[in-house]
Amino acid sequence: MSSFKEMIENITPEIYQNLKLAVEIGKWPDGRKLTQEQKELSLQAMIAWEIRNLPEEERTGYMGEQKCKSSGEPIPNLLFKPSDTLH
Repeated sequence: MSSFKEMIENITPEIYQNLKLAVEIGKWPDGRKLTQEQKELSLQAMIAWEIRNLPEEERTGYMGEQKCKSSGEPIPNLLFKPSDTLH
């Protein structure tokens, strides 16, 4: 694969689930520990795949619309804007 984008396009839901579990527990399915670089790249791949394949509310780090207790007015989610896509 020649690019990160091509790699993301080739991730299946099963591969995504394996990456997600590896990042969560810090180990590959065979028990080997992930290096820091592997954790970072796996997390980047997960997030990029989620942007292409999951609705916003199902993505890693999604917090939804936040409300200020003092005024009850919604605070927009500044981390992930609808225009943040990998197309």
